[in-house]
Amino acid sequence: MEQRLILASGSPRRKELLQNMNLSFDVIVSDVEETIDRTLSPEELVQSISYQKAFSIAKNHPKAFVIGADTVVLLDNQVLGKPTTEENAFQILHQLSGRQHEVLTGVTIIKDKQIISFYEKTLIEFWPLTKSEIWDYIKTGEPMDKAGSYGIQGLGSYLVKKINGDYCTVVGLPVARLLRELEQMGYKKEQKPTP
Repeated sequence: MEQRLILASGSPRRKELLQNMNLSFDVIVSDVEETIDRTLSPEELVQSISYQKAFSIAKNHPKAFVIGADTVVLLDNQVLGKPTTEENAFQILHQLSGRQHEVLTGVTIIKDKQIISFYEKTLIEFWPLTKSEIWDYIKTGEPMDKAGSYGIQGLGSYLVKKINGDYCTVVGLPVARLLRELEQMGYKKEQKPTP
């Protein structure tokens, strides 16, 4: 029996992580607005937004396993969102320079009336960065659509001194945990043939 898997995210990084697991899936982008609700803890926030994304697609595809995800960067327990300007990106990266921060990714899977939400947390330490190193990185354009103003899977890897936890959580989808949770929900992994 064919089981449909849907990723409710337009993130090319999340898509690539799922493709690396050799799974067949469709992408249907959720139009949920990612607003930071300050009344929620960061752990609740990423799970809440991941649920909203998954639900917005699952309501029209009840027989599919729908995956929603959301990632935030935390420094001193403050959520650092995506930068609004290059100057804002500089402020964020300057704050992260030489320090340790947390990356949380929340995931929700919905199928019919089954719902599982969870989050994973990874600790990242940055090298001390000079102002010119920060500006050189910003000029590449990479930080502008990323939580915390950097992409660990791209040029931003140059900023990272140490990582403690799941690398995929930082990229935006903790696939090892995700696959285990999918199996708990009854998903049978049907891999597509390798080319």
